[in-house]
Amino acid sequence: MEIIKTVKTIAIAESCTGGLVSHLITNKSGSSQYFKLGIVAYSKEAKIFLLNISPQIIKRFGSVSREVALLMAQRIKDLAKTDIGLGISGIAGPCLPNGEEEKPVGLVYIAVFSAKGHSTEEFNFKGSRQEIKQKTAEKALRILKEKSEEKKDCHSFDSGLADTAKNIRRLGDSGE
Repeated sequence: MEIIKTVKTIAIAESCTGGLVSHLITNKSGSSQYFKLGIVAYSKEAKIFLLNISPQIIKRFGSVSREVALLMAQRIKDLAKTDIGLGISGIAGPCLPNGEEEKPVGLVYIAVFSAKGHSTEEFNFKGSRQEIKQKTAEKALRILKEKSEEKKDCHSFDSGLADTAKNIRRLGDSGE
């Protein structure tokens, strides 16, 4: 199901990526035209207090779950009043978070929420903590690109994705 033809404004709630997706987006000049808010809701408490996700939802499904990622996307979209919200939750490892011991390192959920619909995808990335973060950020940007329509003006979200992919590769090479 195609969700979005054109992205006007976006907001992102990140957990396991620690702000990497927001960082990569804002490396592109003109990103302030479409990128309105990025937060790192790393802890359960941040998800509860910043994104108003019910503690009962987290207790039932875990903070790393399809349900929580989708709520992160919805709540950040509503909070920032943007066209699209992106929610990312996962386990970068190598340690497992409390309450998530039964889930594997590399498990990631990426959710997109807009007025036209929503989707959540599950991934099982392999590698070091940094590699999992990079793979997650790259996949999140690809998902946003897939959900948006090619647009050629200088403030198009899509116009910055090629540069962002280069930044991801460079970060991996430098070990940052």
